[in-house]
Amino acid sequence: MKTKFLPESESSELLIDQSDLVIYNDDVHTFDFVIETLVDVCDHEYLQAVQCTNLIHHKGKCGVKRGSFYELKPICEALLEKGLSATIE
Repeated sequence: MKTKFLPESESSELLIDQSDLVIYNDDVHTFDFVIETLVDVCDHEYLQAVQCTNLIHHKGKCGVKRGSFYELKPICEALLEKGLSATIE
């Protein structure tokens, strides 16, 4: 069996695309606020935003978007500006 190696630039791009934008639960924001923010900032459909908000509440956090760090950074900053606790992991 032959092993195929990706050029370093391609493998780096694959690693970059593995980032998740994660929102953490807090006791400050309402469900409605988080749902509206996910729809506005993350371009979620309403039902997707509701499901993520429930996961945030019950599990303590939820990965709400996946992509490259550079793609997620402005979205994360917008969430932080709205007062949500968000990180890129």
